[in-house]
Amino acid sequence: MSKAFVRESEADDDEIPAELRVPAGSKNYMTPGGWRKMKAEFAQLVQKERPELTQLINWAASNGDRSENGDYIYGKRRLREIDRRIRFLTKRLELAEVIDPELREATDQIFFSATVTYLREDGRSETVSIVGVDETDMKRHYISWTSPVARALIKAREGDVVVLRTPAGIEELEITDVVYQALETEQSSF
Repeated sequence: MSKAFVRESEADDDEIPAELRVPAGSKNYMTPGGWRKMKAEFAQLVQKERPELTQLINWAASNGDRSENGDYIYGKRRLREIDRRIRFLTKRLELAEVIDPELREATDQIFFSATVTYLREDGRSETVSIVGVDETDMKRHYISWTSPVARALIKAREGDVVVLRTPAGIEELEITDVVYQALETEQSSF
């Protein structure tokens, strides 16, 4: 069958990976830094990468036979990827609810955007920041508010012991510190 009659499904193009899905009926919470980072990626794609790529595709198309033209074939494939990412970012930014941790009232209770320090059962201390699903970064200890650890911590207070249920078993975490502060963001794209 000719490639001309095979069409990629648009539904497959916009499929959101499970780890980035926001629970049904929930808002897409983000920190200000995460929102700015996503907005910057959107601007980069729309204002720079897509226009440059369309110029390359037009040039490649003007060279003649498109069936064996690598610049044209690769360019069209990359353009579909960029357009898919633009659609994804557009949806995410439209649904985003930005919550600034520095504007939160003083509290020792854990909510979205809190930075929490807790003790594990083995005595190790860990610090995590609860962020949006699009901002998760394990190297920086940024965990999604939908993660099992965050769900165990949310609404607890400093000094509480919470139960974390994981596939490996049940563990108790003792909350030692709760802080609301601005989180660092990297300028690299997602």
